[in-house]
Amino acid sequence: MKKLALLLALLMLLLTAGCTGGNKKPEIIEPSIRFTADDFPKLDGSTANIPLAQALAKLFLGMNDLETEDFVAFNTTPASYKNLADRACDLLLVYEASDETKQALDDMGAELEYFPIGKDALVFIVNENNPVKSLTQQQIIDIYTGKITNWSEAGGADLAIAAFQRDPTSGSQALMKKLVMKDVPMAEAPTEFTPMEMGDLIDRLAEYDNNGGAIGYSVYYYASLMYTRPGLKFIGVDGVAPANETIAAGEYPYTNDFYAVLRKDEPADSPARQMAQWLCGSEGQKLIDSCGYVSAAK
Repeated sequence: MKKLALLLALLMLLLTAGCTGGNKKPEIIEPSIRFTADDFPKLDGSTANIPLAQALAKLFLGMNDLETEDFVAFNTTPASYKNLADRACDLLLVYEASDETKQALDDMGAELEYFPIGKDALVFIVNENNPVKSLTQQQIIDIYTGKITNWSEAGGADLAIAAFQRDPTSGSQALMKKLVMKDVPMAEAPTEFTPMEMGDLIDRLAEYDNNGGAIGYSVYYYASLMYTRPGLKFIGVDGVAPANETIAAGEYPYTNDFYAVLRKDEPADSPARQMAQWLCGSEGQKLIDSCGYVSAAK
């Protein structure tokens, strides 16, 4: 059921966010480069970048929505980096790797090249009945170190905080450690508070006791456009709510790039390198915007 819900959400995204449905291609009519089915790079990457990969398949290969669902098979952030190093794919559309994944890449001797193509943000999600509208950066750190354990200590109701985390190798956990916690160790969370998949975290937040006590995090694009659940809301940070506009302006504090990544030894004229460079240019940035992301150019 979760897979079906995600597929339906992706289809709706493509229909409404500029990555148009049917056989109609995205806004860019005449891209300056061409690919065929034979030389189109094999893509992998983060779950939140699936719509971008589908838009590329539609633009360059003329696929429709249903065809792209079969064509695009992403293996999540940590697995995709390993696949690139193992030469099981050519190009990643991906969020930043965790320290654990980076160490594994170093151990493999992988040399990768990163092209920033867009911006996203780590966002915090709570029950819509939670009266707290914003937390300070220090309050979030205190929640995830166990210093703050009750919402009353953050301006909310007298209610215990259930602080959900992601698994250590996930892309969102990498952002949590880099952008929020920095060098501060997180409190160890119970297994049931550490779901493996992005969608599971949102499901568990929606289902947790329905009393407003839970908090968790994801990336904005995924949580706002790809996998939404009623009864939840984003919480602001230092009084700034996450939105495309606040992410683009750098006003929301927990923003970070996402990337096109390839192996450094990729030839200068290879399809993977051509696509990575194209995504950095004006046409590629326009496509990224049309899919509802915040492009790097903004």
